[in-house]
Amino acid sequence: MLLAIDSGNTNIVFAVYEGENLKGKWRASSDAKRTADEYGVWLTHLMVLDDLKVEEISASIVATVVPETVFSLKNLCRKYFKTDPLIVGNAGVEIGVDILIDDPDEVGADRLVNAAAAHQRYGGPLIVIDFGTATTFDVVNESGSYCGGVIAPGINLSLDALHMAAAKLPRVAVQKPKAVIGKKTVSAMMSGVYWGYVGLIEGVLNRIKAEYGSQMCVVATGGLAPLFAAELPAIEHLDNDLTLRGLSEIYRRNIQSV
Repeated sequence: MLLAIDSGNTNIVFAVYEGENLKGKWRASSDAKRTADEYGVWLTHLMVLDDLKVEEISASIVATVVPETVFSLKNLCRKYFKTDPLIVGNAGVEIGVDILIDDPDEVGADRLVNAAAAHQRYGGPLIVIDFGTATTFDVVNESGSYCGGVIAPGINLSLDALHMAAAKLPRVAVQKPKAVIGKKTVSAMMSGVYWGYVGLIEGVLNRIKAEYGSQMCVVATGGLAPLFAAELPAIEHLDNDLTLRGLSEIYRRNIQSV
């Protein structure tokens, strides 16, 4: 079985695959100071609770946008699972995506993994929206090449900034409000964030499609994607396991090429 690790700025997700079948998935908050032993105790315990045996893990792959986590995640794979992990972005690791931008090294590993997985399942051209720490829009052409994208502040980042910059504005949860016009401060903030992001997403998608010059499939992923997909008819596919499935596919690609 394969251990796939997707390490982002806010959350880190661990998943176990047997072939193409997802056997288990667990999420923790990201912390660059967390050690391999801390990850190991937490993860192996959760695997046992889900009737998965640690000794059946035979391979591992890691994608991270936080370079400081690489050391601990490598040690986790080696010490607790007896595997030498593939690291997405390292020389020799084939992703299967041509990068058609000015500086390919600037593209986050997660965005390339998403591009590969989305094109494999949905074809192209397409736009992948990832509702993460940042809200990203990634463009993939007909042949599966990565063409660039758009990066906007994530929804929770915007809420934090609003709270920090205005002393009288509280922290609020991200959810769809009952009405657009808020009758209280909290409902007004919820409306501004929710409908503001709906408008942002609609506007960016329309401009990308106009610039690209053709119809494009739109795929959404990330923790908050389900909350917005219902209000955005342009989103054709909601795929919460897109990055993890991409890691699984990249692992198989590299094993087959050896």
